[in-house]
Amino acid sequence: MKSSKLLKFLFLTVVVALNTASTYSQNGTITGTISDEYRIYVPGATIFITDLNKGVVSDQDGKFILVDVPVGNHTLLIKYLGFADKTIEVMVNEKETTSVEIILTTQDVKLQGVEVIGNALGGQARALNTQKNKQNITNIVSTDQIGKFPDANIGDAVKRIPGITMQVDQGEARNIIIRGLAPQLNSVTLNGSRIPSAEGDNRNIQMDLIPSDMIQTIEVNKAVTPDMDADALGGSVNLITRSSPRNFRFSANLGSGLNFITDKRIWTGSFLLGDRTKDGKFGWMISASVNDNDFGSDNIEAEWSNEFEYNTGVQDNNGDDIIASADVNPYADTFEIRTYLVQRVRRSFSANFDYAFNDNHSFFFKSMYNWRDDRENRFRLEHEILDAEDIGPDDFEISNGNLVRFPVESKRQTKGGIPGGRIQNTRLEDQRMQNYTLGGNHLFGNVKLDWMTSFAKASEERPNERYITYESEFLINNDRSTRFPLHSPVNASSLDLDNFELDEISEENQFTEEEDINFFANVEWPADLFGKGNGNVKAGLRARLKSKTRNNEFFEFEPLSGFETMADVATRDYTDPNYLAGSKYRAGFYVTPEFLGDLDLGNTDLFEGESIPDEFLTANFDVNEDVYAGYLMTNQKLSDKLSVLAGIRLEHTQIESIGNEIVFNEDGDFDGSNQLRDQSSYTNILPGLHFKYDITPNTILRFAWTNTLARPNYVDLVPFREVNNEDEEIVLGNATLEPTTSMNFDFMAEHYFKSVGILSGGVFYKRLNDFVYVFVSRDEESDFEVFQPLNGDDATIFGAEVAFQRQLDFLPGFAKNFGIYLNYTFLTSSANGIRNEDGDERGDLELPGTAPNMFNGSLAYSTDKFSARLSVNFSDAYLDELGGNSFEDRFYDEQFFLDFNISLAINRNLRLYADLNNIANQPLRYYQGTKDRTMQLEYYDRRLTFGLKYDLF
Repeated sequence: MKSSKLLKFLFLTVVVALNTASTYSQNGTITGTISDEYRIYVPGATIFITDLNKGVVSDQDGKFILVDVPVGNHTLLIKYLGFADKTIEVMVNEKETTSVEIILTTQDVKLQGVEVIGNALGGQARALNTQKNKQNITNIVSTDQIGKFPDANIGDAVKRIPGITMQVDQGEARNIIIRGLAPQLNSVTLNGSRIPSAEGDNRNIQMDLIPSDMIQTIEVNKAVTPDMDADALGGSVNLITRSSPRNFRFSANLGSGLNFITDKRIWTGSFLLGDRTKDGKFGWMISASVNDNDFGSDNIEAEWSNEFEYNTGVQDNNGDDIIASADVNPYADTFEIRTYLVQRVRRSFSANFDYAFNDNHSFFFKSMYNWRDDRENRFRLEHEILDAEDIGPDDFEISNGNLVRFPVESKRQTKGGIPGGRIQNTRLEDQRMQNYTLGGNHLFGNVKLDWMTSFAKASEERPNERYITYESEFLINNDRSTRFPLHSPVNASSLDLDNFELDEISEENQFTEEEDINFFANVEWPADLFGKGNGNVKAGLRARLKSKTRNNEFFEFEPLSGFETMADVATRDYTDPNYLAGSKYRAGFYVTPEFLGDLDLGNTDLFEGESIPDEFLTANFDVNEDVYAGYLMTNQKLSDKLSVLAGIRLEHTQIESIGNEIVFNEDGDFDGSNQLRDQSSYTNILPGLHFKYDITPNTILRFAWTNTLARPNYVDLVPFREVNNEDEEIVLGNATLEPTTSMNFDFMAEHYFKSVGILSGGVFYKRLNDFVYVFVSRDEESDFEVFQPLNGDDATIFGAEVAFQRQLDFLPGFAKNFGIYLNYTFLTSSANGIRNEDGDERGDLELPGTAPNMFNGSLAYSTDKFSARLSVNFSDAYLDELGGNSFEDRFYDEQFFLDFNISLAINRNLRLYADLNNIANQPLRYYQGTKDRTMQLEYYDRRLTFGLKYDLF
């Protein structure tokens, strides 16, 4: 079906529904809000009209609407997990809307002899009630639950949800993997509006950009419904900001801390402030957060080879050197020692407003602005084996198949930036994400209409990023350890600074920006198709207009005098005897960031500069991606216990892209460029079916059949082309890539404890088609090696999840104060249609990103005044990136994080806290081919934070 026909059909559906509203039966409507005794909204409560077998669930703002209610007096029954049932009487008048306000109080609570004391309607109860009453399979975490863990950003908070693991950047969780699906295969929204990505070459959302204290609720939809965006192969994460309160609300947090790797400070602070007018019509909430973290990391990296080539010193009949090749045991042909010094400043501001004209019409505005500065200096020592023609027969040694000595090109590089301002002689990475949303909720008789429009933008700017590199050549001894590889010079004098000659001075500017304009409208009306009391039909339209641009520049500078060796410039020894990868790794001397920053590169009397287009042209692109979608679905009760949600979604995608072609000649020099354009489009039909069976009010079975998709990364679909005649390589984009699609089956069983807890377990299966991977092949005409993203044949994922969360209040004495939070996920996958560099299909291959085992656990002890929690997070090793063959495949190693936090209430409003993160000093580690062959090993050490939290309701 063409997108235009789809839009016309759904538009007609909306018009018919609204017209129906004008002729609805002579009934009335009940609207209301549910809040607790602190005037905080209560989401996920069920509201029943007992005599009509008609019900609804309160939304995130505690609001509910019951339409098409017969005239007369009715009894509302309110059910909320952890609380006794509550009833109120409501009188409904003809063609009128009756508004009620329901307050749940702790004195209502007395279950099985256990009295709940204090603010029983905490975030855990809110989250579990909302999760329990969702029609689809969802995990929900509230801000209160987030606050029980020592997680500064949303990424670290999300990793504790079943089936989720995170990829780490500089010690913080950044990229989300849901049920084994890579970050670009999942969607992340803010208040239902898609978050754009500031990443230049993919669709990943930087989860570490958003502070955890700016979010009220995290929803992870693992089985999406037709009214949700379909590009969520693994799942869809919706971050919900704080709503306007029922009355005055203020809270603040002020803290500090210490990074053990640098012994430098941490500063953190946040506040939220909100209120509502006396007539209840206008509400507002503002919040802000800042975190200033001065830290770093210790890093070693290696690339491995099992083949060694050298010059025999003999020439053939044409006078060319004869190059010999020998198979050897794997060795690090490239090895690096890196020292990072980082300051990360994260700021966030949010302002939300809502206004109710009357009981039937309300509007809201929500906004968030996130801004993070990463200031980084990196000092890199790199050893790379010389080209074969430069290695003579006496320049190396092989013993028992081990390459124990060979010559390398050694480089010492400093990364920095210009002085002053916000850059401060560092590489500044300025990342920003902003989102502005305007929407409304309306009631026309018995028809609900809601709409929302939003503008969102994400950007990353790296201005005046400078590098200075000095190089030398010498023989090294190759430590044969594959877990902790090391190159050490045969002669110590090789490290003398006057042996290192200037290689290059460069300055780079990078800018990436993505803008999203979103609009959607939904209409819902009652339709009890099976006569079981509840039922509705819902339809909607959506448009998402996305534009993304990447504009980089790269310049090289040649000094007109001086700078010949490192002995001629300002240097500093960055060797750390406590280097976390091992004291044997000695960083040595590097040019200081201050010297690099003070260079007047624009002065033509001192430097000769030129643009190097081959360093950036193929990375630059412009993409416009427009998605038009519509859906139709119905939610029906088939019996008192069984309900079904069924529907269909259609999405039409149009893409226009601009890339660049560059060519290198046989000497490796830039030989010209050309701009390339392409466009494509495709339409996807995506049906879905969700069953929910309530065995008891607190025991639920769920089944879902859904269809989802994932659009290719921008860097893959842009029509770029790089031809390197020297290296005999061709790198291509692929504008004809199809989206990856998936058919998903989910089954889940859940039991909710009355004392607020859950025991759940389930299985899921995904069958993917046309997943994207980089194919390495040979061009038949030129015999060049070709790298191009292609669609694979298919892949499957099978998994199982179990979770247990409960306060052990059934135990005697002090033991009832313990609480347990546990979840475990198992995954297995297989991928077909992936071929190696020789064109042969590779068998027995896992889908990249699927960690076989994931586990979260915590043991907490809490009273009214004191709480302590020990938390663990484990994710297994998994295939991260496919190489040309199994030897070149890259794996993300297992991770085990151990955290501890403690808090003490001084009074009802003021609390002291302390968090200790990464107690086990877990490094980020990649390995090549086999587990013992380290590609990257990066340590961050422990982090301690402490402070005061003040909360006034």
